[in-house]
Amino acid sequence: MRLSRYFLPILKETPKEAEIVSHRLMLRAGMIRQESAGIYAWLPLGLRVLQKICAIVREEQNRAGAIELLMPTLQSADLWRESGRYDDYGKEMLRIRDRHERDILYGPTNEEMITEIFRASVRSYKDLPLNLYHIQWKFRDEVRPRFGVMRSREFLMKDAYSFDLDQAGARHSYNKMITAYLRTFKRLGLTAIPMMADTGPIGGDLSHEFIILASTGESEVFCHKDYLGFETPPETIDFDDPAAMQAVFDKWTSLYAATSEKHDAAAFAALPEEARVSARGIEVGHIFYFGTKYSAPMKAVVNGPDGKETAVHMGSYGIGPSRLAAALIEANHDEAGPIWPDAVAPFRVGLINLKVGDAACDGASARIHRALEAAGVDVLYDDRDERPGAKFAAMDLVGAPHQVIVGPKSLAEGKVELKIRRSGERELLGVEAAIDRLGGKA
Repeated sequence: MRLSRYFLPILKETPKEAEIVSHRLMLRAGMIRQESAGIYAWLPLGLRVLQKICAIVREEQNRAGAIELLMPTLQSADLWRESGRYDDYGKEMLRIRDRHERDILYGPTNEEMITEIFRASVRSYKDLPLNLYHIQWKFRDEVRPRFGVMRSREFLMKDAYSFDLDQAGARHSYNKMITAYLRTFKRLGLTAIPMMADTGPIGGDLSHEFIILASTGESEVFCHKDYLGFETPPETIDFDDPAAMQAVFDKWTSLYAATSEKHDAAAFAALPEEARVSARGIEVGHIFYFGTKYSAPMKAVVNGPDGKETAVHMGSYGIGPSRLAAALIEANHDEAGPIWPDAVAPFRVGLINLKVGDAACDGASARIHRALEAAGVDVLYDDRDERPGAKFAAMDLVGAPHQVIVGPKSLAEGKVELKIRRSGERELLGVEAAIDRLGGKA
């Protein structure tokens, strides 16, 4: 992609309303634009990050056996009245009435709708277990939206819903999602710790929030420091092996870890002082097991092995890709801008032509650009007639993990400069060697 043809509305000044790093940098880098309180347009650069996050989330959900569908954003109030949550949910729910005076709502979550879909289609225990998920925009009318997309009113959510015959099966589904989440966050370059959490308006008696530690976190969290060194389950793990899934759950819940709502000060104080971690945390995922809370009142039943109808046991599992984009910046940035992990970088390589119009610089830049794009490497080529300083600043703000700098001085020696964005390390290489290093076809 040539920057001269790209839509990248970079801001020179830091917006006054941006309180945290991710909000400032996402606005400055032209990733998002606020359209109203807590509601943002995702501009091309931000959308690329969002799509790459969703791809990883989707791959790990599919690996765990979940099946994707897509539910509508607007839901009938009657479904929520069946579960008893319509009046209980609170002002965060945006309630609407259509032209026929029917009550509808902009979905904050989808337990009721997925339960209705399940009960209309599944009759036998032989069709279980089942886990259905989608990636869809949701709306919660936050009283005070803040921190950009970290706490917005409209947000993108991956929510999955499991259906099992009994509690044992439901716990296996829960353990599978813990495993999938650990793998997802690791692939995103994040260390996320599952912590005992309050169930809130979703309900149930078992819940974990996945927390990354960050100084700009919304709330205080407490955990054993050994979690920071735990190994993530491998790609080869068998999700259909209950013992393997239980072992992952047991390991990742074996030490103290709790959000502020579930914090036990006495239990935390009993840990060795050097093992205590008290920090700010950002929630990047939340999972729940709630048994028959929705299936019983909504009559989501199957015929069991004994021929009798039984209400299915359910769980729900959420990851917020739009929030994750901000959380990744909070965990990966410097004063110049974001430093994206390769897996989610909007562009893996930033190519800077320091002297547009110079035949040697134009030729080498075009050669690198063509070769990398042909190899499937995402490249942002700064071919603008701008000062070098402006180009360096823009590319740092984009946050490409690798930069290739093409200038007349280095080209006189047949070389270009490679810069690693995270470490600042620089190296001179020949053009073909640079293409090969970055995964291109020399």
